[in-house]
Amino acid sequence: MSINPCRLVALVALLIGLALPAAAQEVQYLETNRDWHAFQFTENGNTVCYMASRPTREEGNYTRRGEVFVLVTHRPAESSRNVISFISGYTFQADSEVTVTIGNDSFSLFTDGETAWARDTATDSQIVGAMQAGANMVVRGTSSRGTVTTDTYSLFGFTATLDAIDTACGF
Repeated sequence: MSINPCRLVALVALLIGLALPAAAQEVQYLETNRDWHAFQFTENGNTVCYMASRPTREEGNYTRRGEVFVLVTHRPAESSRNVISFISGYTFQADSEVTVTIGNDSFSLFTDGETAWARDTATDSQIVGAMQAGANMVVRGTSSRGTVTTDTYSLFGFTATLDAIDTACGF
Protein backbone atom coordinates (compact mmCIF):
# COMPACT_ATOMS: atom_id res chain seq x y z
CA MET A 1 0.00 0.00 0.00
CA SER A 2 1.53 3.29 -1.08
CA ILE A 3 0.83 6.52 0.76
CA ASN A 4 1.61 10.11 -0.03
CA PRO A 5 4.43 11.31 2.29
CA CYS A 6 2.52 14.50 3.12
CA ARG A 7 -0.52 12.49 4.20
CA LEU A 8 1.68 10.16 6.27
CA VAL A 9 3.32 13.07 8.09
CA ALA A 10 -0.11 14.51 8.88
CA LEU A 11 -1.31 11.13 10.20
CA VAL A 12 1.77 10.62 12.32
CA ALA A 13 1.57 14.12 13.72
CA LEU A 14 -2.11 13.74 14.51
CA LEU A 15 -1.89 10.32 16.10
CA ILE A 16 1.17 10.74 18.26
CA GLY A 17 1.16 14.48 18.76
CA LEU A 18 4.71 15.03 17.51
CA ALA A 19 4.06 18.12 15.46
CA LEU A 20 2.56 21.42 16.38
CA PRO A 21 2.98 21.53 20.17
CA ALA A 22 4.01 25.01 21.24
CA ALA A 23 7.72 24.13 21.29
CA ALA A 24 7.83 22.17 18.02
CA GLN A 25 8.26 23.41 14.48
CA GLU A 26 6.51 21.96 11.48
CA VAL A 27 7.50 18.45 10.44
CA GLN A 28 9.84 18.44 7.44
CA TYR A 29 9.69 15.65 4.86
CA LEU A 30 13.17 14.31 4.04
CA GLU A 31 12.77 11.48 1.53
CA THR A 32 11.02 8.25 0.54
CA ASN A 33 12.71 4.94 -0.17
CA ARG A 34 10.29 2.33 -1.47
CA ASP A 35 7.87 1.72 1.44
CA TRP A 36 9.49 4.01 4.04
CA HIS A 37 9.33 7.77 4.56
CA ALA A 38 11.79 9.96 6.53
CA PHE A 39 10.97 13.15 8.45
CA GLN A 40 12.48 15.56 10.97
CA PHE A 41 11.33 18.39 13.18
CA THR A 42 12.64 20.57 15.99
CA GLU A 43 11.28 20.20 19.50
CA ASN A 44 12.46 22.53 22.28
CA GLY A 45 15.41 23.49 20.07
CA ASN A 46 16.44 19.87 19.49
CA THR A 47 16.27 17.90 16.24
CA VAL A 48 14.07 14.81 16.19
CA CYS A 49 14.17 12.43 13.20
CA TYR A 50 11.81 9.60 12.43
CA MET A 51 10.80 7.22 9.70
CA ALA A 52 7.42 5.63 9.14
CA SER A 53 5.65 3.01 7.10
CA ARG A 54 2.17 1.56 6.81
CA PRO A 55 1.32 -2.14 6.53
CA THR A 56 1.06 -3.65 3.08
CA ARG A 57 -1.57 -5.99 4.51
CA GLU A 58 -3.94 -5.70 7.51
CA GLU A 59 -5.87 -8.74 8.73
CA GLY A 60 -8.42 -9.20 11.49
CA ASN A 61 -12.14 -9.58 12.13
CA TYR A 62 -12.92 -5.93 12.84
CA THR A 63 -15.45 -3.50 11.45
CA ARG A 64 -13.58 -0.28 12.13
CA ARG A 65 -9.95 0.52 12.74
CA GLY A 66 -7.91 3.70 12.78
CA GLU A 67 -4.61 4.39 11.03
CA VAL A 68 -1.88 1.77 11.45
CA PHE A 69 1.87 2.37 11.10
CA VAL A 70 5.34 1.76 12.50
CA LEU A 71 7.87 4.42 13.51
CA VAL A 72 11.60 4.46 14.19
CA THR A 73 12.61 7.61 16.07
CA HIS A 74 15.92 9.32 16.92
CA ARG A 75 16.20 11.99 19.62
CA PRO A 76 19.93 12.85 19.73
CA ALA A 77 19.58 15.39 22.56
CA GLU A 78 18.31 12.54 24.75
CA SER A 79 20.88 10.05 23.38
CA SER A 80 17.90 8.08 22.08
CA ARG A 81 18.27 6.19 18.82
CA ASN A 82 16.24 3.57 16.92
CA VAL A 83 13.18 3.66 19.19
CA ILE A 84 10.53 1.41 17.63
CA SER A 85 6.81 2.04 18.10
CA PHE A 86 3.79 0.44 16.49
CA ILE A 87 0.51 2.37 16.27
CA SER A 88 -2.34 -0.15 16.05
CA GLY A 89 -5.40 1.90 15.11
CA TYR A 90 -7.22 0.57 18.20
CA THR A 91 -6.68 0.34 21.96
CA PHE A 92 -4.72 -2.77 22.87
CA GLN A 93 -6.08 -5.29 25.35
CA ALA A 94 -4.92 -4.39 28.88
CA ASP A 95 -1.65 -6.07 29.88
CA SER A 96 -1.29 -7.63 26.43
CA GLU A 97 1.83 -8.01 24.35
CA VAL A 98 2.49 -7.58 20.65
CA THR A 99 4.58 -10.11 18.74
CA VAL A 100 6.87 -8.87 15.99
CA THR A 101 8.27 -11.50 13.63
CA ILE A 102 11.02 -10.80 11.09
CA GLY A 103 12.36 -13.90 9.35
CA ASN A 104 13.28 -16.36 12.12
CA ASP A 105 13.45 -13.64 14.80
CA SER A 106 10.54 -12.92 17.13
CA PHE A 107 10.20 -10.08 19.63
CA SER A 108 7.66 -9.36 22.38
CA LEU A 109 6.62 -5.74 22.97
CA PHE A 110 4.54 -4.18 25.72
CA THR A 111 1.43 -2.14 24.94
CA ASP A 112 0.08 1.17 26.18
CA GLY A 113 -3.14 2.51 24.68
CA GLU A 114 -2.78 2.25 20.89
CA THR A 115 1.01 1.88 20.93
CA ALA A 116 3.41 -1.04 21.35
CA TRP A 117 7.02 -0.47 22.43
CA ALA A 118 10.17 -2.53 23.03
CA ARG A 119 11.04 -2.88 26.71
CA ASP A 120 14.60 -1.57 26.35
CA THR A 121 17.13 -0.09 23.96
CA ALA A 122 18.81 -3.46 23.40
CA THR A 123 15.54 -4.87 22.03
CA ASP A 124 15.02 -1.77 19.87
CA SER A 125 18.50 -2.33 18.40
CA GLN A 126 17.83 -6.03 17.79
CA ILE A 127 14.56 -5.24 16.02
CA VAL A 128 16.22 -2.59 13.83
CA GLY A 129 18.99 -5.05 12.94
CA ALA A 130 16.43 -7.67 11.97
CA MET A 131 14.52 -5.07 9.94
CA GLN A 132 17.69 -4.19 8.02
CA ALA A 133 18.25 -7.86 7.16
CA GLY A 134 14.61 -8.81 6.50
CA ALA A 135 12.16 -8.50 3.63
CA ASN A 136 8.96 -8.20 5.66
CA MET A 137 7.75 -7.92 9.23
CA VAL A 138 4.58 -9.37 10.77
CA VAL A 139 3.03 -7.68 13.81
CA ARG A 140 0.31 -9.46 15.84
CA GLY A 141 -1.74 -7.78 18.53
CA THR A 142 -5.06 -8.02 20.35
CA SER A 143 -7.56 -5.18 20.74
CA SER A 144 -9.37 -4.28 23.96
CA ARG A 145 -12.38 -6.11 22.46
CA GLY A 146 -10.35 -9.28 21.96
CA THR A 147 -9.90 -8.93 18.20
CA VAL A 148 -6.61 -10.38 16.98
CA THR A 149 -4.92 -8.45 14.17
CA THR A 150 -2.01 -9.34 11.93
CA ASP A 151 -0.25 -6.55 10.05
CA THR A 152 2.44 -7.20 7.45
CA TYR A 153 4.99 -4.50 6.65
CA SER A 154 7.40 -4.39 3.73
CA LEU A 155 10.99 -3.72 4.75
CA PHE A 156 12.02 -2.62 1.26
CA GLY A 157 13.66 0.78 1.58
CA PHE A 158 14.15 0.45 5.35
CA THR A 159 17.96 0.64 5.40
CA ALA A 160 18.19 3.62 3.02
CA THR A 161 15.57 5.48 5.06
CA LEU A 162 17.35 4.65 8.32
CA ASP A 163 20.53 6.06 6.76
CA ALA A 164 18.59 9.26 5.93
CA ILE A 165 17.44 9.83 9.51
CA ASP A 166 20.89 8.86 10.85
CA THR A 167 22.40 11.59 8.67
CA ALA A 168 19.71 14.16 9.51
CA CYS A 169 20.17 13.57 13.24
CA GLY A 170 23.98 13.32 13.12
CA PHE A 171 24.37 9.64 13.94
